[in-house]
Order: sequence, then C-alpha cells, then structure tokens
Amino acid sequence: MTRTYHLKQRAQRQQATRQRIIEAAVELHTTLGPAQTTISAIAQRAGVERLTLYRHFPDEHALLSACSSHYLSTHPLPDPTPWGLIADPQARLRRGLAEVYAYYRRTEQHMAALQRDAQVLPQLREFAAPYLERWGQMRAVLAAAWGGSAPKLPKLSAALGHALDFQSWRSLVRQQGLEDEQVVELMVGMVRCLVAGT
Repeated sequence: MTRTYHLKQRAQRQQATRQRIIEAAVELHTTLGPAQTTISAIAQRAGVERLTLYRHFPDEHALLSACSSHYLSTHPLPDPTPWGLIADPQARLRRGLAEVYAYYRRTEQHMAALQRDAQVLPQLREFAAPYLERWGQMRAVLAAAWGGSAPKLPKLSAALGHALDFQSWRSLVRQQGLEDEQVVELMVGMVRCLVAGT
C-alpha cells in the first residue's frame, strides 16, 4: 500500500514538472518567439535542470508538439460550425470575423511570434496544420453563404482569405488604427462589393 502511494506521488510530481516545463516554454515562445527561446531558458523558467527537461522531452519536436497541444487546449480556435446556421451571408461573415478578430486580439503576441519565426524555423510549419485546416473550414463556411464554394469563386476565396488573415487584421488595427468592429465592416463591404460586381 505504501509503495503504491509513493509511486502515485512520484507520478504526480513528474506530471507537475512536465506541465511546468510546457508552460514555461509556451510563455517564452510567446514573449521571445520560438527562434530566440533556448533550452536553458526554458529549464530556468520552469525551475528544473536541463537534464530533467530532456528526460521529459528528448528533442525539440517532442517539446514543440506538447506546447502546441497545450496552447490549442487553452486557446481553442474559433469554431465555424455555428456560423453555418446563419443564412444571411453578411450576417454570417460579420459573426465569423468578429470571433476570429477577438481570437487574434487575445493571442496577438503569440501569433506574431509564430508567424515571424516560421520563416526561420521550418519545423514550426508542421504545428501550423491545425490552424490551416480550421482556417480552410472557416473560409468554406463563409463562402457557402454567398451561393458558391470557394474553389468555384477564386476572387471570393481570395477576399475571404484576406479577411481571415492575421496580418490583414493586424495591419488595419495596429497600423491604420481601426477598431475590430470597423475592420469587420470594412471586410464585409469588400466582399459585398466583390460579389455585387461579379
């Protein structure tokens, strides 16, 4: 009985250590960016030795995978499924963009660091797959409201992709000084004019 209790305590301590390492890595990836984050810095932030970190995560891929899963669980991507229940295409687009831009506002520092460092760390692109898949779903749900699928309407697909893009939102908010609601209306107007013109 005592041995079982000690084994359980040890497993709990190991899990707590693993979680501290993941949280330290995510925090550093968000503030410094993955390219500038060292194993030593993660170990120091987590309060563990490098050897302990390597026991939990033998390579960078294992650590990035754990960080990606943790981040997605604590910052879930917007779900476009409910948008499909909105028949009016402009109302659907407003709802979708409002949710996406709220997500960007909450995760801006992390998204900016990842997009910047993906240029120098190709391995980050593997962990972008859930984002890309979800953004593809979003674009399809939004395109369907305008009476067609994105592949059949390449300009509509491009316009929706631009409206959903993190850098588009960031440019309009940070460089042009718009509020999220103004960005939503600008993008809805762009898509409406495009569809009216075709």
